[in-house]
Formats: sequence, C-alpha cells, structure tokens
Amino acid sequence: MTRTVRNTGPVAPPDQVGLLCQPFRQLDGARIRRSGGHGLGLAIVQATASAHRAELTPRAWPDGGLDIQVPFPELPAGLPGAVAASARQ
Repeated sequence: MTRTVRNTGPVAPPDQVGLLCQPFRQLDGARIRRSGGHGLGLAIVQATASAHRAELTPRAWPDGGLDIQVPFPELPAGLPGAVAASARQ
C-alpha cells in the first residue's frame, strides 16, 4: 500500500531533497532556526517509514513543494495488525 503526501513550499533543489529527511535539516542548510519550524517533520516520517520497512521517496516539484511517497509492505495474513486487502478498499 503506497501513501502519498504533497505539500507546498519553496523550490527545493533536487540534490537537497534527501537531506530534508535528516533531523534538524532545513532547506537553507541551517541546522537550527529561531522560527519557522525545527526541521523534524520529514525526519519523523522517515523514522516511522523505516520502522515499518517502508522506503520514503521525496520528490521536489519544479514550482515548489514536495511529493513524498511511502510504499508500505503488505503484512502476511494472520499477523496482528494485518488487514485483508478487501477491507481497506
């Protein structure tokens, strides 16, 4: 099951998008700022995805903002938390 989140924001150079998933990283390269967030949002998403054996794929839009795709693996039937595919639709 793949989940996608899109947001708006400034233009992000493609070579910096992966860095935004590291704790306290922000687009301007600053590690810590006094306002405008702390750079933890995508790091938390990355940690959550990793804990569920999913790989976060961020992509920058040419006009600004990001598209984040997270394909979660299917759980084998019978495991706690497993949901039948038909129940999710």
